[in-house]
Amino acid sequence: MTFLWPQLLWLLLALPLLVLLYLWLMRRRKQVTLQYASLSIVREAMGKGIGWRRHVPPILLLLSIAIMLLASSRPVAKISLPSTQQTIILAMDVSGSMRAEDVQPNRLVASQNAAKAFLAELPRHVKVGIVAFAGSAQVVQPVTLSREDLVAAIDKFQLQRATAIGSAIVVSLSELFPEQRINLGDMTYSRNTDPFAPKGRALDQPRPDDKPFTPVAPGSYSSAAIILLTDGQRTTGVDTAEAAKMAAERGVRVYTVGVGTVDGEIIGFEGWSMRVRLDEESLKDVARATQAEYYYAGTAENLKKVYETLSSRLTVEKKETEISGLLALAASLLALLSAGLSVLWFNRIL
Repeated sequence: MTFLWPQLLWLLLALPLLVLLYLWLMRRRKQVTLQYASLSIVREAMGKGIGWRRHVPPILLLLSIAIMLLASSRPVAKISLPSTQQTIILAMDVSGSMRAEDVQPNRLVASQNAAKAFLAELPRHVKVGIVAFAGSAQVVQPVTLSREDLVAAIDKFQLQRATAIGSAIVVSLSELFPEQRINLGDMTYSRNTDPFAPKGRALDQPRPDDKPFTPVAPGSYSSAAIILLTDGQRTTGVDTAEAAKMAAERGVRVYTVGVGTVDGEIIGFEGWSMRVRLDEESLKDVARATQAEYYYAGTAENLKKVYETLSSRLTVEKKETEISGLLALAASLLALLSAGLSVLWFNRIL
């Protein structure tokens, strides 16, 4: 816990003075009471069965004052709150390796089923877009609130060759930031061109009609996130690390999900065969660079659990939030309880 106005914590030094004042009042009251001549009158004046109860209301009031003084210093703590993320891009691998059956019934079907279950768990106000990638990446369903359209897009996946993980991230960013005019073609075919400019413009040349791009802190953009699911290694397209850097500079978190076995599996198709491996380190690097997390899903059941975890992770997250209001509420309740008990037991307020 931190404090926006820590200097006000000095006010807590008043609490010991209040305790001393209470003890002095109790001692003075006892001295006055003992002036009665008859012991029976003394017992009647002090009350029957009061004992510890007479100290409860003042203690509660003291706690209330302490909490109010703490609230005045404006404490800030990390608490779980509903996420402000309103848009999620699902970037899903549809490369040929997704036909591998080490995840039953195969990687593609398992990922489709898990993605649809994930959509069913998301709040209805969260927008979702879908990017499919293999040798290239494309938006197969623009951002929408329609879960039916999203499910239909997932069911239409067609397997293709190669794996362009970096391109998937870039296309996802272009869907999130259309005003930035991110140009995937320039990034893919010319390493020295500006991805936001017409083809052929050098990176160090200014764009006359665009505002200069200003990077932000990684993970600071709370209005959107990307979930990247893949089972293989990048074989073409934009460099994965370069794409991760682009996401990090825009504050977008890229949660990566590795599906399949780490050792891989040999698959064959139309007379050719190859071993498909999961490049966990690259996916971990992407998640780390964007202040997100990496999840390994080696089985269909694990894949479903990963999406369940992501669903809760994206709808509820821990944030640094000022909790002065909560402390003020607690202090008010303690003060009311103190007054209520005093009235109930002694027919007076303290």
